[in-house]
Amino acid sequence: MIINQTNLATLNTGYKAAFNQGFKSASPVWPKIAEAVTSTTSTALYAWLGTWPGLREWVGDRQVENLTRYDYAITNKQFESTVAVKQTDIEDDQYGVYAPMMKAMGTAAANHPDQLVFNLLKDGFTTKCYDGQYFFDSDHPVGGTSVSNVQPGSNPAWFLLDTTQSLKPLILQKRKDYKFTAITKPDSEAVFFRGEIIYGVDGRCNVGFGFWQQAFGSKDELTRENFRAAYSAMRSFRSDQGVPLNISPNLLVVPPQLYATARDLILAERDDKGATNTDRNLVQIIETGWLV
Repeated sequence: MIINQTNLATLNTGYKAAFNQGFKSASPVWPKIAEAVTSTTSTALYAWLGTWPGLREWVGDRQVENLTRYDYAITNKQFESTVAVKQTDIEDDQYGVYAPMMKAMGTAAANHPDQLVFNLLKDGFTTKCYDGQYFFDSDHPVGGTSVSNVQPGSNPAWFLLDTTQSLKPLILQKRKDYKFTAITKPDSEAVFFRGEIIYGVDGRCNVGFGFWQQAFGSKDELTRENFRAAYSAMRSFRSDQGVPLNISPNLLVVPPQLYATARDLILAERDDKGATNTDRNLVQIIETGWLV
């Protein structure tokens, strides 16, 4: 293929189609546990996270909730992936061998939020949320007391989540969608100095925590006793005013090494003693390698 503007434009169209095919064929998991929020600025403030929605009887004047109690903010980050196709490969009609790489780039872009979301979940034991405590902590301040949503330990972490509320427990903040771009001018600097045609993808986004009350993190062993203790603790969470939040855990998120244990715990008809498994199908299981 001769290196000229027309041919490079045609090649770019083909590579972009491969990228889009990879992007659309991906099946990211993050929408199950994270809320997508559109951002129009570099940083978004989530001051309202300090107030759990609720109603009260209207007696006297309305009681206005203060939505500026916390200064929790998520700052967008820019992400990219860039590859170079050799000019000589195009001239020698070897450009087709790069199509699978462009498709893989599309798949990677679609799955990138999974990496961000599940890494944040994994880091919730050491990363602060809106109340200044770690997302999984034993000292969340609620109505003058301390509330725990964590089981300490040294085992692979597992998580119990409630995604039935209007806001999921994690946030994926989107500023700019992932976009395939290219430098395809035959007289570009990359062609002149290095004999390369540049293709890439970039986007702007970031992740953050929602309400900690919708999540429970454990590094203790995944046993029926510990699972039930975490489930019971979440069901008991209350607001600052002492009103039950009616948290309903529905997802058990585990790394690959705990998947078999989770299946025995949640999907088996009988427990390890042969009795009816009363926890069967109580929650759904999500297994992801991003937690390794």
